[in-house]
Amino acid sequence: MWLAGYWMERGYRPEEIFAMPRMEQGIMQGIGGGLFDPSGVMNRSMLVTMLHRLAGEPGGGTASFTDVSAGIWYSDAVAWAASAELTGGYGDGRFGPTDAVTREQVAALLFRYAQLQKLELAADQSVPDFSDTASVSGWAKEAMDWAVRTGLLSGKNGGILDPLGTATRAEVVAILMRFSQSTVEAE
Repeated sequence: MWLAGYWMERGYRPEEIFAMPRMEQGIMQGIGGGLFDPSGVMNRSMLVTMLHRLAGEPGGGTASFTDVSAGIWYSDAVAWAASAELTGGYGDGRFGPTDAVTREQVAALLFRYAQLQKLELAADQSVPDFSDTASVSGWAKEAMDWAVRTGLLSGKNGGILDPLGTATRAEVVAILMRFSQSTVEAE
């Protein structure tokens, strides 16, 4: 139970904490050796793989990223994400599969995924003022606003949104749990 207390002190709700092992069994897998590594950094290949699994692992798609070879555990997911226009990589031919994913990248990928799947999330919340709102990248502003308004992303201690900060595996699980609990089919 000390582990649940550890994560609750960091702002995670009990249902998000207890969802971590369930996510590991389906959409998200551990890092090997029976470990989940909730405080570990989420990388770009892990995130698109999770979204690919969430979508039911659709086939097809091609990607011509110079840093993604065929036959790697994440290559099908990256090809799908690129074909579905969830990601275009860095614009220089690279995807950056082992690069840590930022909070604004998580928001942008989920925003595009929701659009692709024709899902709507209730946007009841007003956007609070964060001291670092100006640091949100231009390409991510709409997605970050959406993620905050829908309650997927919240601020961190000190009244910051931390859009350029890296997302941990636990943060992404919590965001995906909120996402899956909030989605409704668009009419």
